[in-house]
Amino acid sequence: MSAVRKWLAGSLVQAFLVIVGLIWVTPLAGLFLSSLRSAQDTASGGWWTGLTSPAQLSFDNYSALLGNAGMTQAFWNTVLISVPTTVLVVVIAALAGYAFAWLEFPFRDTVFLVVVALLVVPVQIGLLPVAKLFGQLGLFGTIPGVVLFHVSYGLPFAIFLLRNYFAEIPREMLEAARMDGGGEWRIFTRLVLPVGRPAIASLAIFQFLWVWNDMLVALLFADSSSQPLTVELQSQIRQFGSNIDVLAPGAFLSLIVPVAVFFAFQRHFVQGVMAGSVK
Repeated sequence: MSAVRKWLAGSLVQAFLVIVGLIWVTPLAGLFLSSLRSAQDTASGGWWTGLTSPAQLSFDNYSALLGNAGMTQAFWNTVLISVPTTVLVVVIAALAGYAFAWLEFPFRDTVFLVVVALLVVPVQIGLLPVAKLFGQLGLFGTIPGVVLFHVSYGLPFAIFLLRNYFAEIPREMLEAARMDGGGEWRIFTRLVLPVGRPAIASLAIFQFLWVWNDMLVALLFADSSSQPLTVELQSQIRQFGSNIDVLAPGAFLSLIVPVAVFFAFQRHFVQGVMAGSVK
């Protein structure tokens, strides 16, 4: 009887997880089917009619999307904002996290507390002052300006996460490396970075998703030539009745990229976050 109960419990859990997964995937599937239907078919019925009428489905909308200069430019702007921001945040945070964890310098703990305190500062507080500063520096309305803003506001959490992870590396490992003649840079690149790969991967996922899906910062700091896909989609929604054939595939493209990134690195996600968030 205990084996039967265990089997039933496991089956119920699996069934529940399958149901949750289907609920989570349904909006994505609906958006994908909508992106394959014409504007007339979309107006005449819901996306689920594409399952019973496969003749409605085609990739003509994606051809129209590639021919839309605004959407394609916005996509590449999003890539040019998200990728450099993620790389800069990860590199700078890894260097700072190692320094705060294992290097001795004056006021180290005080500076780290200041960095941690910045986590509670809402991004909205800095929008107007930074916009004024960027205007004086000639960065307002440019991709480098958007990247710089995201980097500055992403670093506190990134440094906090990686510092806590690096601090859990056994001291004996670092001391042994120093005794073998390894300098700080060699220890950092050959020992700390490989050991910290799960935390670095989870940080990269976090940062990429935040920046890719951001609209508030881009809406304020990017002009028409540098605006990302989220802002372009928001402007396209105003003409929803006439451009659904471009809006649907654009929205699916905006969604599928971060989903693909998440699943590509998901095995590092939980391990890195849990290990780096507690001492």
